[in-house]
Amino acid sequence: MTELPEEAARYFPYKEVRPHQDEFIRTVFDAVEEGRSALVEGSNGLGKTVSALSACLPKAVEDKLKILYVARTHRQHDRVIEELKAISEKQPVSGVSIRGRHEMCLNHVVTRFTTDARAIMEVCELLKARNRCPYFRSIDEKSDEYADLQMEIAKLPYKASEIQSICRRKGFCPYELVKSSLSDVNVVALSYLYVFDPEIRMVFLKNLEKSLSKIILIIDEAHNLPETAVDISSSKLALFTISRAEVEAKKHKYRDIAIFAEIVRSEIERAIEGTNRETLVQPDFLLNVVREKAAVDEPKTFFERIYSTGIAIKRNLLAEGQYPRSFIHGMGEFLLRWLATANDEAYVRVLRKYTSRNGMDTARLEIVALDPSRITEPVFSSTYSNIIMSGTLQPFDAYKRIARLPEDTVEDVVPSPFPREHIHPLICCGVTTAMEQRTPEMYCKIVKRIEEVVESTPCNTGVFAASFGVLGALVGNGLKKAIGKPLFCEHRNMTSRENEKMIAEFKAYSKAGGAVLLGVQGGRSSEGVDFPGDQMNSVAIVGIPYAEPTPRVKAQISYYEKHFPGYGREYGYVLSAMKKASQAAGRPIRTLDDMGAMIFLDNRFASAYCQSFLPLWIRDSLKILPDDDGAIARDLRGFFKRAS
Repeated sequence: MTELPEEAARYFPYKEVRPHQDEFIRTVFDAVEEGRSALVEGSNGLGKTVSALSACLPKAVEDKLKILYVARTHRQHDRVIEELKAISEKQPVSGVSIRGRHEMCLNHVVTRFTTDARAIMEVCELLKARNRCPYFRSIDEKSDEYADLQMEIAKLPYKASEIQSICRRKGFCPYELVKSSLSDVNVVALSYLYVFDPEIRMVFLKNLEKSLSKIILIIDEAHNLPETAVDISSSKLALFTISRAEVEAKKHKYRDIAIFAEIVRSEIERAIEGTNRETLVQPDFLLNVVREKAAVDEPKTFFERIYSTGIAIKRNLLAEGQYPRSFIHGMGEFLLRWLATANDEAYVRVLRKYTSRNGMDTARLEIVALDPSRITEPVFSSTYSNIIMSGTLQPFDAYKRIARLPEDTVEDVVPSPFPREHIHPLICCGVTTAMEQRTPEMYCKIVKRIEEVVESTPCNTGVFAASFGVLGALVGNGLKKAIGKPLFCEHRNMTSRENEKMIAEFKAYSKAGGAVLLGVQGGRSSEGVDFPGDQMNSVAIVGIPYAEPTPRVKAQISYYEKHFPGYGREYGYVLSAMKKASQAAGRPIRTLDDMGAMIFLDNRFASAYCQSFLPLWIRDSLKILPDDDGAIARDLRGFFKRAS
């Protein structure tokens, strides 16, 4: 057993160290001490959050570095602050979690515009400039009290919600208080965008009063980063936006912009007629429309004018106290992005047909980024140290190359802290969701296997399908009738509030006979939610969530194949799917006392190739079952009998 480094031990707040937690801390501590990055895979239950903080704080405090802890959800941000509070009882440390301006604001004039973060920022700045926000005005009016509060925030860890509650009582702006405290605290918990979106990062670092070279960056659930980086670099222009821009231009008497918007809309509608779902288009698709249909000789000059016109409209609306949205501005922003990426092989352009929220068929143009490293490398190459961690990061070489991590990055796979007898992964042969075998007979067989899982599970069961299409087929082939327990089903376009309500109701059945949660791999429920204890005793992974081989997916594979010969399909197709499956499989195992079964219902998981992408803690205990009725039931009954 590795002993904790003495410096890290001073910050580790608990009396006992979990199995292998000391190895995790040592790996991170050594990397930070040397100013290197670390790529660390560790399973659920290891205590990665407190381990990373304890390992990084000694160097951060000694050298006056800032720790930025990046995670996806507010719950994860709050967890960072909770661990910091435990640490602060042993050593003086401070920290804050950040939420967006629209979530922190107390001014009802601003919160009316919660659908548009940029508009909220502009309304906020206008109100401050005109001295019309009482929460901002009180900072000057009660400056001594505000200064005392700043000093208090700089001493201890505070969640964003706690700061908001304090400010509601005292009449201060919580967003300004968080912003003003950034330079004084040891740790900031925040979302990916603050660090990896170039525009947001520039403003954030100014408030932080630190350059990237003075930052230790901890990235939690880092398997999500490549996809997030691609989203940051991509852009969309919907037919709805173009139509509204046309109406807006007519209203404000910009005749040439209105004519241009009408022409672009007509050309997209014509082009989409012969498209099944999506097709790649060349940069000239838009440029030819500009030159030939709209008779514009200098597209860049014209696009810049569209963009600046939109800005002027927004400013005028703000001045009149109206909602500062401009569809012309949005269209101009996209058009300039189209020009900027026209000759860049790291982007493709897609014309996509889709169904809107109100059920109408429509379309949009998309600029799709193919290279995550365009977003990640400028950060990773500039920070003091990067700690990249998740339960699903292997193969490391692939992650390092895709994200372009520094060459001297440390790598470590930390063993699972769970006793092997608590983890029961099974692969069921004889079933698959491979496209050519998706027949009613196959789906009925899968439903029968899920029925075995549910009947043999003491309380709650999770079922995560490869896609919504597979999910729908399971329901259509009698899943609800077969399982004999209440079924909670995820659906497309489900809001976060609807999802949270559904999850809460599902969890409650852990004390009422059990229920079944049906969702998709890669969805909210299969990655962002914990199900400790009886909240999920078993999980069925139905199929491998390979992406539909659309033109954009093929373009991604081709891009990686060009830059990483021999690895295009693996990097652009296989890795993402296997990480989603692995994340879903980990839902029942959250604490050291949990005992969970993971049943992979697809014979493709039995191949050595697919198994090589599963986390070590799954591979170590993996068992392949024959294609026999009752095999799953017999195996699971034995496992849960031992568990009791």
